Amino acid sequence: MQNSAKYTVAPTEESAPSPSGTFINGTAEGSDDSGSMKLKKEISLLNGICLIVGNMIGSGIFVSPKGVLMYSASYGLSLVVWAVGGLFSVFGALCYAELGTTIKKSGASYAYILEAFGGFVAFIRLWTSLLIIEPTSQAIIAITFANYMVQPIFPTCESPYAANRMIAAACICLLTFVNCAYVKWGTRVQDIFTYAKVLALIAVIIAGIVKICQGQSEHFEDSFAGSSYNPGDIALALYSALFSYSGWDTLNFVTEEIKNPERNLPLAIGISMPIVTIIYIMTNVAYYTVLDMRAILSSDAVAVTFADQIFGIFNWTIPLAVALSCFGGLNASILAASRLFFVGSREGHLPDAICMIHVKRYTPVPALLFNGAMALIYLCVEDIFQLINYYSFSYWFFVGLSIAGQLYLRWKQPKRPRPLKLSIIFPITFCLCTIFLVAVPLYSDTINSLIGIGIALSGVPVYFLAVVIPERKKPRWIRDTVASATKYIQIICYSVITEMDKDDDDKDQDHKSS
Repeated sequence: MQNSAKYTVAPTEESAPSPSGTFINGTAEGSDDSGSMKLKKEISLLNGICLIVGNMIGSGIFVSPKGVLMYSASYGLSLVVWAVGGLFSVFGALCYAELGTTIKKSGASYAYILEAFGGFVAFIRLWTSLLIIEPTSQAIIAITFANYMVQPIFPTCESPYAANRMIAAACICLLTFVNCAYVKWGTRVQDIFTYAKVLALIAVIIAGIVKICQGQSEHFEDSFAGSSYNPGDIALALYSALFSYSGWDTLNFVTEEIKNPERNLPLAIGISMPIVTIIYIMTNVAYYTVLDMRAILSSDAVAVTFADQIFGIFNWTIPLAVALSCFGGLNASILAASRLFFVGSREGHLPDAICMIHVKRYTPVPALLFNGAMALIYLCVEDIFQLINYYSFSYWFFVGLSIAGQLYLRWKQPKRPRPLKLSIIFPITFCLCTIFLVAVPLYSDTINSLIGIGIALSGVPVYFLAVVIPERKKPRWIRDTVASATKYIQIICYSVITEMDKDDDDKDQDHKSS
């Protein structure tokens, strides 16, 4: 793959206002001696664990864990499916741990596809995330947060549409500001809200264990009775479980900001995955202990139904926990998505202004504002929940492609240093299973999957017009407009163009040239 872009600091004259020595010979105060501006490594091991756990445990386990039960048709088989889904996710997360310690770029699958298969395929991955995956998922999380925040105010009727959307917009703006201010602020918010949601689920689990100890285990007698062993049903049940486990790649979006990534990235993944898998299985055991199958399948919010029967006057804690869970999940999503757009800009696939960082706070302010603006735009779509159906195919396709890239790089660059090197069985197994995950939505939701493919392919002409055509051949008015916009964004955001860590970049070039 050809090297994409040279990462250089913007010249002093065009960078930003220069108050009293903010810039010295083209270099911002606080940058290193080489004159480079880089994202700071401020994410610790604990921050990394909270990012992964906080993004994986969303509102789904509280609200709608019934998809697995619906298709498996028994408590016993559904728990097996949850365990298999957790094991499969562990395989994928471990593969990403190897990729993250080998390719020390932020951006997760985008960076890995770029390294293995080049700019065109990576751009399509970025385009899909920009148009559908990131803004849609963030808008939906924010709307879910708003719904549970206003639920106590409108207990017997539907809350006003405008109120929900305004609260959702305020949530997105608040978290965008927090992450613009300091990286530490974003990680502290993530830590606090991850603790809150885990404690809420531990309360549910303890309540279930108490009921089991009191002898309430009749729902587990002959727990496999009525199980559906139809391959199509089992496939859909597993797909539902894996959707709940998604988010294990969150830390790979911020690889460049992790302290000692060779150690902390795989360690964070290794600690987080068992925690989430055990919590998911035990939470479902608690639900199954208290609620019969009919109650679970008919409930719009299983955890709320559970709390109504168990927590008495404290049943309000679960809607609050759902809101907190959404808040923390949205924070993790904003943190990760902004880095994806940041890296895409740095590689020349998005406007240069998006890969700038604040000269004092070292946060990617333009990328965060761009991400927030996209999410706010999608809040204006009334039937936004329909959009989420379009990206299941694309999501699993690109995750599988990044793992296939791992196999390709093993063959193409066998001598490349890999601080963590898994058995070849892990990526091969995951790639084979991903074929199944790509086929399931094509089979079960063909129309929406084809629309998702169409959205991804709409990036092809954009790639050739915006990336392939040389800058000098583009119309003069376009170049002037982009240059002017970049200049004013740089001034308003008080930012300069960043560059990668020179040591890591030099190592990558050495491996490619060899």
